[in-house]
Amino acid sequence: MYFGSFNPIHIGHLIIAEHVLNNTDLTQIWFVVSPQNPLKTPASLLNEYQRLHLVQLAIKDNLRLKVSDIEFKLPRPSYTIDTLNYFAEKYSNHQFHVILGSDSFKNISQWKNYQTLLKNYKIIVYKRQEFDIKNPTLVIYLHEAPILDISSTFIRKSIREGKSTRYLLPDEVREEIERGGYYKNH
Repeated sequence: MYFGSFNPIHIGHLIIAEHVLNNTDLTQIWFVVSPQNPLKTPASLLNEYQRLHLVQLAIKDNLRLKVSDIEFKLPRPSYTIDTLNYFAEKYSNHQFHVILGSDSFKNISQWKNYQTLLKNYKIIVYKRQEFDIKNPTLVIYLHEAPILDISSTFIRKSIREGKSTRYLLPDEVREEIERGGYYKNH
């Protein structure tokens, strides 16, 4: 499970997903689009269905990647542990892992029922610049993950400023954002 606002999804997300698939025994990654992250302000988010559509465009040609809108149907704000428990019950024949950047993992103690999350699910952490993990024995730590200093915040700022986002976004995602006028005022 690769949870995120994906506001918008960008090539960094896709590179990490592919890297995880290539360097673990996972056979598929599910992008879980979070309509409302409890640690982010909702005003900065593009509509959840538009973000879901952008993820669908980004991954449509990769059979090892799947998108889920399950958090749209669950109580808000979205909590990772609640979503994982839902999936574990609904898909009891699957084994679920959580993919996180080391920046997010640093804040895991702020997450709802994080001890249960760490106890019941494998956590795959990829290194983000300036965020190292002090206790990597709790997780599968991908030291060699490509480090790209690309963020959705940077992309939104670039769009507001009228700058090019070519090569930061998959072409179809970039074209849809331009066509819809997304992020011009976010």
